[in-house]
This record gives sequence, C-alpha cells and structure tokens, in this order.
Amino acid sequence: MFQCIEQATEFADKTAIVCGKDSYTYQMLIQESGLFAKHLLQEEPDLLEAPVAFMVNPGFNYVKVQWAIWRAGGIAVPLCLTYPFPSLQYVLEDTGASVIVVSPEFESIFAAYAQERGIRLLVTNQQPDLNANRVLPVIENSRRAMILYTSGTTNLPKGVVTTHANIESQVTTLIKAWDWSSADSTLCVLPLHHVHGIINVVCCSLYAGATCEFIPEFSKELIFDIFSTGRINVFMAVPTVYYKLITHWETLDEVDKTAVKSIFRHFRLMVCGSAALPVTILEKWKQISGHILLERYGMTEIGMAISNPYQGERRAGFVGLPLPGVSVRLADENYQDAPIDQPGEILIKGPNVFLEYWKKPEATRLTFTEDGWFKTGDVAIAENGYFRILGRNSVDIIKSGGYKISALEIEEVLRTHTGITDCAVVGIDNEEWGELIVAAIVVNKTIDTKELDTWLRTKMAAYKTPRKYLLVNELPRNAMGKVVKNEVKQLFV
Repeated sequence: MFQCIEQATEFADKTAIVCGKDSYTYQMLIQESGLFAKHLLQEEPDLLEAPVAFMVNPGFNYVKVQWAIWRAGGIAVPLCLTYPFPSLQYVLEDTGASVIVVSPEFESIFAAYAQERGIRLLVTNQQPDLNANRVLPVIENSRRAMILYTSGTTNLPKGVVTTHANIESQVTTLIKAWDWSSADSTLCVLPLHHVHGIINVVCCSLYAGATCEFIPEFSKELIFDIFSTGRINVFMAVPTVYYKLITHWETLDEVDKTAVKSIFRHFRLMVCGSAALPVTILEKWKQISGHILLERYGMTEIGMAISNPYQGERRAGFVGLPLPGVSVRLADENYQDAPIDQPGEILIKGPNVFLEYWKKPEATRLTFTEDGWFKTGDVAIAENGYFRILGRNSVDIIKSGGYKISALEIEEVLRTHTGITDCAVVGIDNEEWGELIVAAIVVNKTIDTKELDTWLRTKMAAYKTPRKYLLVNELPRNAMGKVVKNEVKQLFV
C-alpha cells in the first residue's frame, strides 16, 4: 500500500480527512504518520512485520496510526471498537502483538492487561518519544501489511493476512472500476476493522487523492446533515444502513423530503455490500435518491472480486461481473467446473487474494484448491455473465427433502409481504427432512402464520416454504449489520 503513501505528496495541500469541524491535509497525514512511525520504532531500524494492534476512533488518528505501522514495517491489526474484552484479547494473543495503540478513551481497557504481559501501550494523544532524524525503512510490496479477523460465526475467528501488494491490487482495481478521482468526497460510516470500510472507502479515497469524511458514531440525522452540505458525492454502506436512512427519510415532512431528493441527484456513486441487498430496499432507495445502488461481492480474504458496472446495466439481485484482473469460476462439490446454468461455489484467483491465515498453515492449505483457486464457500449462479449469490454453503444453502434451497431467495420473497420488516431463513437438523426450513421474522403488524404460509405458496414452490415461523423483535447481527445465521438457528432450539 506504499504507493498510496508515496503519491500522497502529489496532493500535499489538498484536504485528505474531515472530522467534524476539523480538516487535515495530505501533508499533515504524511508528516504525522512519519513521526508516529518513528515513535513505534524507538531504536529499532524496522518492525520486520511485527503485528501492531490498534483501537483508534475513526478519523485522522486512525489513518495516521495505520500509515505509521506500515511505514515502520509492521503489520496493522485494527480492533473492533464494540467488541467485549475477551474478543479483543483473543486477537491480541492470536497475533502475539507486543504493541497496542489506542485512543485515550480506550486506555483503561488495556492498561492492566498490557502491564501484566509486558505489552507496550501507546495513546494517540501522548507526545511521541522519538529520534526525529531516524530514517524510516524501505518496505517491499511483498511484505505482510494487515491482519483482519473473520467473523468466526462457524468456528474461532481466523486472521486473514494481506500483503501490501494484495491491498494495492484491491484498491487500484476499484479505483478504475468505480472511476475514483481526486475530485471525489466520501463519507465513512462503516466499522474500520473490516475490509469494506478500510479498503473500499478509506484506502480507495486516499489513494485517489479524494477527501474522506468521518463521523464519531452512526447517526441518521448527522448523515443527512452532512449530505445536505452538498460536499459528499460517493457513499458506501451495508443494507442495514440504507434501511435506517430510508426509515428516517420517511419521517421528514414533504419539503425536507424534496430537498433530500435534490441533494442526492448530485451524488455520482452509491454502493451497497457486505450482505445481501433486498430488492425492496434497492427499489425504495432508487425512488428516494434516483440512484440504482451498485451491488458488489467481496470478502475479507479477497477484497472485492465481482461488481455491477459503474457504467452499464446494474441488475437487481445480482452482484455483477468479475472485476478486471480477477478470475472467477463456479465449481461443483469436487471443484470441477459447474455445468452451465447450474449453481456452484465461487472460486477466485488473482493478485487480490490474501496470502495466508495467520499461523494456520493447514487452514490456509484447505481453503485453496490444488491449482491455487480460493474457495469462498459462497454459492452462486451465472446468468449472461452476471453472478447472483444464492448463499453460503454452510448456512444459506439448505438441503431439505433432497432439494438444495437458497435461504436468500425465500427471504427476498418474505420481505415483499407488507407485514414483514425483516427476516432470516435457516435450516435446522431434522430426521425426516435432513434440514427443516424455518424462518425468524420481524413484523410491523399482527400476522397469522398460517395465512402467511398460504400467501407464500402463491409466490414460490411449496417445498421451499418454511415449515415453522418464529416472531422476534430483532435479528442477531454482527458489527457489519450482517445477520448471524448460526445464532438464528439457536432461536429454534
């Protein structure tokens, strides 16, 4: 990712980051990250790929610390701001990080732990203790740059290791595909321990010389206030965020609704990802904003691999076409090419694909085919070159009564019912059916599940309909807003 830092000098006087009323130029980012890199090094010439964990609020300090770790030769390990301490401790001990960098409000979380284990704890507001004349090391693109942790919904989280070359490939591909430029200005509302926020928003915008604005925490009102300034023209979020923005827009009076619609016309790009985008949300957002959300497909191990086109047809329910430089194929259970027009597991190959799972060589080996294709675990079907995700092999593809059934397809139909706000469909073990299709639903009015079942059978084949419904107040979600299907299954136990 060093090309980004090196070319930042081209935009030295331009605003790189905005946080509230404060703004920071690229020159300030270069200077401050360099000083902090020297602070990290102390008397060492190079961190030599040592993991450095950091729990820093979104904004200038986050990027400064991230760049500093890279410039000092370390591996950046961003921590989730909302995780309980045992989850943070797992990452610290799995990586073996000997340095933790935190915002002042997080210092107390780690103070005793760091002292007990001899871990160096640095706080972003402290005056760096450094040799200002120290020369920073030369970093090769082949070096390890970052460790992001998988969600761990089916087993313990694994550390996904990407090199500087991997990150640069992911970023430059998106800049070309989505037409990023230094004239752009984006708003980051996504968590910064996840590839969506780090790569798609922060790294892409700063690599392109654009401006990246941050908010301290999610707020529908604040997001609309920032939109109203007219300075944002690129926006990326997950389906849950778009749903919340839609519900807020619906509370506005007609004058404000019209004003918001007018503002949205000045945006050039709106992207949605990290979870399946319900067609109902896509259509409603189009009515409000005039934009067809650009859906894409990616994951921690590969960055982005498939995308609807920036210029060209964006198909609802499809994640699009393979990005330039990324090879994609669908495979059967034996990892041979799936028959044409038949579903298969998505396999990926390209310079965007991660290096390894941290200290897990066997897990790394098992996730690649013998000829080097990464097994995503996601099942899709290709229609005229466009890919449509059917779900995860493990949780979204339900094997019931001899059929392979897509939970996402059932969810999409359920969401069209006027009484259903949200839903999650899963398969639970059943002696008769193998897996029994069940649905957890969030409703906005009283619903008779027998009537719901009758209605659903007019929309899809009877063998695809849930055999049991459970009304819940909300669905279990992870930090990215994605429904945790294994926790949904536990609701039916």
